[in-house]
Amino acid sequence: MIRGNECRELALWNEIVHDLGGHPLQLWGWGDLKAAHNWRVVRVIFTDEEGSVVGGSQLLLRKLPASIGNIAYVPRGPVARKGSEDLVYGALIDYVQTHCKAIVVTVEPDTEDAPTAAGWKQSANTVLIPRTLILDLEKNEDELLSAMSKKTRQYIRKSANEAVTIRRVKSHDELALCLDIYHLTAERAGFALHGDEYYYDVAEKLDESSLVFAAFEEGKPIAFVWLAISQKTAFELYGGMNEQGQLLRANYALKWHAIRKCKEWGIERYDMNGLLNDGVSTFKQGFASHEDMLAGTYDYALSPLYGVWSKGLPQIKKVIRTINKLRK
Repeated sequence: MIRGNECRELALWNEIVHDLGGHPLQLWGWGDLKAAHNWRVVRVIFTDEEGSVVGGSQLLLRKLPASIGNIAYVPRGPVARKGSEDLVYGALIDYVQTHCKAIVVTVEPDTEDAPTAAGWKQSANTVLIPRTLILDLEKNEDELLSAMSKKTRQYIRKSANEAVTIRRVKSHDELALCLDIYHLTAERAGFALHGDEYYYDVAEKLDESSLVFAAFEEGKPIAFVWLAISQKTAFELYGGMNEQGQLLRANYALKWHAIRKCKEWGIERYDMNGLLNDGVSTFKQGFASHEDMLAGTYDYALSPLYGVWSKGLPQIKKVIRTINKLRK
């Protein structure tokens, strides 16, 4: 029998996530970030009858309107010992039913394998895009380069030869300049952002698991890429460039620098965080000759009210998008 118990120790939790090859969105710091922005966080360790850890799940809980209950969301999780995935999913449902007053459990696994037990249903309400591109950093650099498009290799060489320095962002002031670029990028591409304090919290809460690299010209950033990392996985969170960065195609050498650094540090996977049918995705696709399709978003309903929530969520998102447009 698998038992679930709440974990309140940062070091122990992160050790379990790393030992089980977990995703950075399952690290303690990501939960702390969400706790600072209107979520309640519960971290659950699953153990077998001998007391051995077989899995873990960082649950993000959000209270729904009209006191109908909570949603329980597991981004890129749960984490599980190989061969124990189904047992962990079952124990997750038991724990949430008992402790969380939730109408639904939503998981987005960091694998291609979806939960298979009865009751799990693929959801149309996706948070993290399952179609993505994950580089295998256990390959050598020549193998990684050979899988890229010819144009991407050319632009990496060309942008690396420009008068641009690529390094890690070191200060709050440099991060602020990167956020200025992010605002320009969002305005150009037409997507909404959090307030700046959210991004400063990302850096603070994730701490050493937050990595921001930037391409600098004359001491000022012209492009940046922001990663969250665990021992196994690097995950792109945000990125952008200004007009000068576009002119110099600085994002090519910048991304290759980030990939090489992650490989140097022993990270095994570099996840570019989603592919759509847009220019950014075309840029990402130039770095490999394959795509990856993760399991996607799966719901386990715990209440008849789940159907109301599931059908109403797309309309809620539509209203929020409309409000954001009107604010511009």
